Amino acid sequence: MNEDEILLALVKIGNKWGYINKNGKRVIEPQFEDAYNFQEGLAPIKLGSQWGFIDKSRNIVIKPQFESAGDFTEGLAWIKLGDKYGYIDKNGKIATNPQFDWAGWFQEGLARIKLGNKYGYIDKNGKIAITPQFEYAGDFKEGLAVIVLDGKGGYIDKNGKMVINPQFDFTWGFQEGLAWIQLGDKWGYIDKNGNVVIEPQFEEAKDFQEGLARIKLGDKWGYIDKIWEIVIEPQFDYAWRFQEGLAMIKLGDKCGYIDKSGKVVIAPQFDYTLMAGDFQEGLARIHLGGKYGYIDKIGKIAIKPQFEEARDFHEGLAMIKLGDKWGYIDKNGNRIIKPQFDYAWDFQEGLAVIVLGGKCGYIDKAGKVVIQPQFDYARDFN
Repeated sequence: MNEDEILLALVKIGNKWGYINKNGKRVIEPQFEDAYNFQEGLAPIKLGSQWGFIDKSRNIVIKPQFESAGDFTEGLAWIKLGDKYGYIDKNGKIATNPQFDWAGWFQEGLARIKLGNKYGYIDKNGKIAITPQFEYAGDFKEGLAVIVLDGKGGYIDKNGKMVINPQFDFTWGFQEGLAWIQLGDKWGYIDKNGNVVIEPQFEEAKDFQEGLARIKLGDKWGYIDKIWEIVIEPQFDYAWRFQEGLAMIKLGDKCGYIDKSGKVVIAPQFDYTLMAGDFQEGLARIHLGGKYGYIDKIGKIAIKPQFEEARDFHEGLAMIKLGDKWGYIDKNGNRIIKPQFDYAWDFQEGLAVIVLGGKCGYIDKAGKVVIQPQFDYARDFN
């Protein structure tokens, strides 16, 4: 296993941050005032009042010298020296001299920068690729970026060409080839050529997910497809995104599920709460009679409602709360790890953060405490 494949987690002891491996070894002793996850093999850390970067072998590869610093993306990281922003490479060499009033991450080969009160873009050589001229500019997504000129939103390509003229009251990034836009108080959709493929007519509109997008007409929600047709008539008091082929809908004060044809496959019967929702790993959380449980995709109660709180399944297990303690169940409802923790997080990479007596530790999927609770804060392994 090379260095980049080593999984580390951020932990905090007292007011210092460090990193541990999955055996609980303090690979990098807590010593930093602040720190972030590793990205592209390096992590930003703060010593005293200055930021630098470390590798996974405990080496400070870029000495703390910056007022602020961001993650590496596409080989470069933004840094702040004095009151100006620039970029460095992984050797700590200044790739772009600090000269900007703000700087963002590289995305699709370009990064947003700000000069004065205008946004533009630079390339990886530090050259101004698109002159700062916009009141706002977003990251590039699917080859286009949202910009705002004179209070109106439009889109540019990577050459700075205005592909879609500023004309919208609100704009969003492209997803699955379409973007939602607002004109006046109505929402619609455009394609990448700027064609209004779905006329602004909706009170609200959302991103496409699994080929369909949620829209609101009047006070009811429905769904449209990418050929501009309303495929599921607005009829629901609220509707959620499609996940694993099904979407939760609300009628009155009860929730159920529909398929992509609009057929109600699970009749509205469950209580509406913010914690009920999408299918994840084949099961969805539901709320009945003040308790949480899970259903399968045909609406059968897979795990009867019995929990004070519950979370989605991750890596085959789900967090549940009984009384005031958290534990984990499998998809058959078996209490694989009995409720005993003051709090807990989802499993990631085979381990989960748990809290006992105000301290964080880690357990495996058998419920064995593999790293004793000893940290004031702990994050997932990545």
